[in-house]
Amino acid sequence: MPSSTSLLAFTLVAFAMVLTPGPNMIYLLSRSITQGPMAGIISLGGVALGFVVYMLSAAFGITAFMMAVPYAYDALRFAGAAYLLWMAWQALKPNGRSPLEVKTLSIDSPRRLFTMGFLTSLLNPKIAMLYLALLPQFIDPAHGVLTQSLVLGMIQIVVSVSVNALISLTAGAIALFFRTRPTWLKLQRWLMGTVLAGLALRMALEARRA
Repeated sequence: MPSSTSLLAFTLVAFAMVLTPGPNMIYLLSRSITQGPMAGIISLGGVALGFVVYMLSAAFGITAFMMAVPYAYDALRFAGAAYLLWMAWQALKPNGRSPLEVKTLSIDSPRRLFTMGFLTSLLNPKIAMLYLALLPQFIDPAHGVLTQSLVLGMIQIVVSVSVNALISLTAGAIALFFRTRPTWLKLQRWLMGTVLAGLALRMALEARRA
């Protein structure tokens, strides 16, 4: 099992990631506003299934990679730090996009909603990097890599589904609030960008675990 410190730190990372700009957030918000909260929840079911696929693939892949490749931990650590810095820049750059700026979508059937949610999740580079480059930073290679990967993966799924479900159910009110208060959109971007940059520096400077 991961240590309590690792569990708390990864929970905070998962929470920060789910609130940063990305295909899943934009799709779920747009879908909920276009077709109603239930459509957003159905789509979220597909997104969650995509998380499970990534979790299982990454858990077994990370285990094999860290056991077979020397300095694999450091390689993943620096890759994760670089990606967090890139995400921070995407949030902070002058023309950065907030996930709370939504699109108008066509009306889809429940089956298509679930399928599109699943595909959006699978094709989301943010989720791929979360599992392949960030998750390993919170794993102690000396204490059951596979078990730790599965536990941390489940934490990410619970955090992401919980936050996205709340956002899907209140999408209309959230979009209206931020559309009429552009300063809050800018604040949200700066807050997430700063958090991600701080996590990236911490990750890059962290000493290699035994």
